[in-house]
Amino acid sequence: MINLSKLVVEAEEIVNFLKSEMNFKAVYQNVLFKRLINYKAQEKGINVTAEEIEAEANRQRREKHLEKASDTLAWLADQLVTADDWEIGIRDRLLSKKLAESLFAKDVELFFIENHLEFEQVSLYQIIVESEKLAQEIHYQIEEEEISFYDAAHIYDIDIQRRKQCGYEGNISRFALEPDIAAALFSASNDELIGPFKSEQGYHLFLVEEFIPATLTPERYQEILDNMFTNWLNKELEYMLNSE
Repeated sequence: MINLSKLVVEAEEIVNFLKSEMNFKAVYQNVLFKRLINYKAQEKGINVTAEEIEAEANRQRREKHLEKASDTLAWLADQLVTADDWEIGIRDRLLSKKLAESLFAKDVELFFIENHLEFEQVSLYQIIVESEKLAQEIHYQIEEEEISFYDAAHIYDIDIQRRKQCGYEGNISRFALEPDIAAALFSASNDELIGPFKSEQGYHLFLVEEFIPATLTPERYQEILDNMFTNWLNKELEYMLNSE
C-alpha cells in the first residue's frame, strides 16, 4: 500500500489540478479574502489570543473524540497538516468571526426586524407531477377525500425521496419560495390544499401543516451575520481590485 503522507506534491501540481478542476478561482478568491480579513482586523486592533486558540482546539478535540495527544497527532497526520497548520486555521477562523461581529453584530437585529416577514416559515408538504391534467385530478381526489395528500405524494410525486417522506419538505422560509407561491402559502389556512402551480420542475400541489413565526434564533442570527459579512467581503475585494 502506498503511504500518501510520504509522497511529495509540488505546489505547481496543486495549482494545475485546481485549474483543471475549475476550482482555482474559488481558492484564489478565498486567499484574497484571508488577506483582506487580516488587514481589516489589524486596522481595527482585533486579535486572537493563544487562550482562544487553545479553547477552540480543545472543543474540536472533544467533538472528534480525540482524547489523547497521540490521537490528535494521528488525525492531523492523516489530514497531511501539522499542529502549526491546524492552529493557523483556527486562528484565521476566529479572526474572521471576530471581525464579522465587530462590523455587523449591531445591525443583525435591525435587519431581522425590518425583514422579519421573509423569515417566517411554513411546515410544508408538496407534490410535484409532470402533467397538469394529473395535478388537477389529484387535487380533485384529495378534495373529495378519495385519497389523502400524503398517500397521493407517496404514489405520484416525481421525486423518490419526497415519495418516501409522503411529500414532507420540512420547515421552509418565505424567502426560499417563489414570490407567487409564497403569497399563496402564507395567505392559506392550516391543512388547506393549494395549487396546482406550474414551474420548471412540473406542477405543484401544497399543503401547509403549520405556520412558524419569525424568531431570531442563534442559528438565524449567525446566518444573517454570515451573509452580511460575505457581501461585505465581496464588495471590499471588488473595490480593492478595481482600485489597483
